[in-house]
Amino acid sequence: MTKSVLMATTAMIFSASGALAQAPSASTTSAPASSAQTPAQTGAVGPVVQADTSQQGVLVFSPDFFSDQRPNTALDMVSRIPGFSVQDGDGSRGFEGAVGNILINGSRPASKNDTGSNAISRILVAQVERIELIRGGAPGIDMQGYSVVVNVITKSTASTEQILTTEGAFFEGGDDRYFGRYQFTRRDGDRVWGFTLADGVAINDSNGVGRVIRRDANGVVTRDEGYRDDNNGGGQAIRLNYADAFMGGKIDLTARYGLNDYSQYSLQDGPGILRDSRYAEDGTSGEIGAVFTRPMGTGLTSETRFIREWNDFENASTFVTTTNGVVGPLQRFASQGNASETILRSLLRWERSSSLTLEAGGEVAYNMLEIEQELTDGGAVIPLPSDQIKVEETRGEVFGRGTWHIRPNLTLEGGVRLEASTISQSGDADREESFFFAKPRLQLTWTPMPQNQVRFRFERELGQLDFGDFAAGADLEDEQLFGGNVDLVPEERWISELTYERRFLGDGIVSIGYRHDEIIGVIDRLPLPNNLSAVGNIGDGTLDQLAVNVVLPMDWSGFSGGEFRFRNTWNDTSVIDPTTRQERPISGVRPSQPAFTIAQDITSWRINWAVTYLESLRQFNYGPDQISGFTGSDYFEANIEWKPTPTWSIRGQVNVWNDFQVERTVFANRSSARPIAFTELRPTDPRTFWQIRVRKTF
Repeated sequence: MTKSVLMATTAMIFSASGALAQAPSASTTSAPASSAQTPAQTGAVGPVVQADTSQQGVLVFSPDFFSDQRPNTALDMVSRIPGFSVQDGDGSRGFEGAVGNILINGSRPASKNDTGSNAISRILVAQVERIELIRGGAPGIDMQGYSVVVNVITKSTASTEQILTTEGAFFEGGDDRYFGRYQFTRRDGDRVWGFTLADGVAINDSNGVGRVIRRDANGVVTRDEGYRDDNNGGGQAIRLNYADAFMGGKIDLTARYGLNDYSQYSLQDGPGILRDSRYAEDGTSGEIGAVFTRPMGTGLTSETRFIREWNDFENASTFVTTTNGVVGPLQRFASQGNASETILRSLLRWERSSSLTLEAGGEVAYNMLEIEQELTDGGAVIPLPSDQIKVEETRGEVFGRGTWHIRPNLTLEGGVRLEASTISQSGDADREESFFFAKPRLQLTWTPMPQNQVRFRFERELGQLDFGDFAAGADLEDEQLFGGNVDLVPEERWISELTYERRFLGDGIVSIGYRHDEIIGVIDRLPLPNNLSAVGNIGDGTLDQLAVNVVLPMDWSGFSGGEFRFRNTWNDTSVIDPTTRQERPISGVRPSQPAFTIAQDITSWRINWAVTYLESLRQFNYGPDQISGFTGSDYFEANIEWKPTPTWSIRGQVNVWNDFQVERTVFANRSSARPIAFTELRPTDPRTFWQIRVRKTF
């Protein structure tokens, strides 16, 4: 099975600690960019979080609020905001809607890949003036489609900041990994410059040792073999950042260059048999980004953004069977190619008053993927549809939106984006198609009484295509061949969402949200001739989602500094299968993944700890020839962090997964009945692994 199916939770880590994966949701200067009244102008706040009196959708956290946790960086602080979950965006093409929910002084970083969490990890606590939790919108703030964002406000005092992080991951029965990062930042008034050197690794917490058990349609065991897998790799990168006053405004610049490599193997063995599956990839990537903001008059600000990203890659997967010492024919699927994205975006923001902000702008983008692929079996080339292809997209978008604080407790955000694009293909397939979409958005935020908020959102979203789906593919271990789909078009969603949030006991929170999506042109697996399959649009579908987030402080019970957290998203999806014509779930969506956490800050010992338990999770893909996926349960993550001084932090973590199983049901043919050819279970005992992180700030 390919690495994309195997990895239940895989992270490329650049000296950041491992984090428990969350279920996917279907959802400087000393002042922010706004020239209107900001939360800071309403008066200082103490350790207890307070709402801005003029905008009840904004909560202001002073550094004192986090004193018990003894944070080192702004990321440490943001991670401890009750009820807030850091999201760095999905990285899809374009800028609008593809970036995260973290801002710094009212703006996002200059590049999509210099994520908000990366940017605030470079800011030491001493440079943080306050943190604003903005729910439903605020003057001068670009929400980028999020209902809730965080705005980190920094000080303008001169300083030199250095952060050195070293980390090790130690696997039971596997290879140990070591990685780290050094960050340097110099601040002097408006001028801020720095660099980051990073050496990262890839970690897969589902690797381990197990068995592969295959049964025929009558339940008779036809294969019972041992199994083991592991992976290695990572990357090195350098990033430069510079910001300063420029031409009456401010310019932010960033540049990055990186090298990466990755390898993975899986072995199945039994009496006289060895099945060897391997994958390896290496490549380079780079990016440059620039943002220029400038006041144009009273309440009027312009922002122009340029982003250029590129990468090249070369990879190969192989599969070979050795029977009684005789090596069979080698199957090999190799790819090489390059991709790029160029974005130019500009907007005008008019803060007409403290209660009304209007924005208008546009974005143009060019995206490209050029790829060459070859499948061989015993040296003989096997042609696949679209195995030599170049895909290009030119896209333009204009937008207008406004945020209106109708009353201090009622905010309306609305707007529309008009998008036109052309996708062309050349190589094995010559095709060009143009699209036009109108994407309206409406969000209403109501705070009927202090600590209570209701948010309603109605929006049309357009999914971003993965250019790799236009090209061929292969899963040699599972004997699947994929053709490229030249007819792929973007998926559309009409989204209705209602969320209620209640805050209590200082930093306690209960949030309940319901979301319904009407999906047009669901992107999933569909059949192609010659027993191939591809990613394509299989028809219309729906998503119903219930999201619950609970944070309960436990001081009232005598558990001083303690906290109980629960988070889960229940997803119910439906679409008509293109092969069976029967209703089924949409591939790749986890129905549920409940997480329970107990945490405590022990101030006198300078320690904080947390234990998280995942009761269960599952994720399946539905193809014309097989249903495959994984289930897991009883996943534990425990961590403890000791901060002996304000500049030293030592953190330990252990991850234990007691039950993980990959499952496959393979069908004999593609008739509507789809008789079962065989079922395959691969129960695995994932390797327990420990992580130690040492961080020093200067």
